[in-house]
Amino acid sequence: MYSVVGCTECSALWVIEGRPETSQCPRCGKRRQFDLLRKFAQTETADAARQARAAMLAERQDLGEAFDGLDSYAEMETRIDEDVIDHDTYLESKGVDSNEAADAGRRATEGAGGSTSREEIVRTALAELDDPDEDAVVEYAAEHGVPEDYTQRALQSLLRAGDVSENRGTYRLV
Repeated sequence: MYSVVGCTECSALWVIEGRPETSQCPRCGKRRQFDLLRKFAQTETADAARQARAAMLAERQDLGEAFDGLDSYAEMETRIDEDVIDHDTYLESKGVDSNEAADAGRRATEGAGGSTSREEIVRTALAELDDPDEDAVVEYAAEHGVPEDYTQRALQSLLRAGDVSENRGTYRLV
């Protein structure tokens, strides 16, 4: 059994399944005993209860005639897959080659852990370079797609965190 009930505080309408001891208004949060709630409709199915609630909301907004012209929830749900375009059609309509997009998605998610973070690239530069100074780290990171300003901020952040030491312009991982 499904009931369409209303809140006496804010006039919200919602659907309740069964007969719970209490129910809380989804809009204002007021909790009331189920027996004290005003029941506008009681139905056997959830679809029928949703339909009744929707009709009541339409009437409140003087849109009852427009609502009467709509199909029921159950009928609309059966057509949901028919009325939606697929991903490929949508991408093609926006001028994107769907095959290239799919390939790019695969490339982005392939490998052991996906892409390497920018901070990991800076740390790798510090580990792999001999006597890495700021210019060498920035150059290494730039070759791997990390912007110069990010690399400089990352070096300073790693210094402040104590993960890196700096002596006469040369950086070392700690």
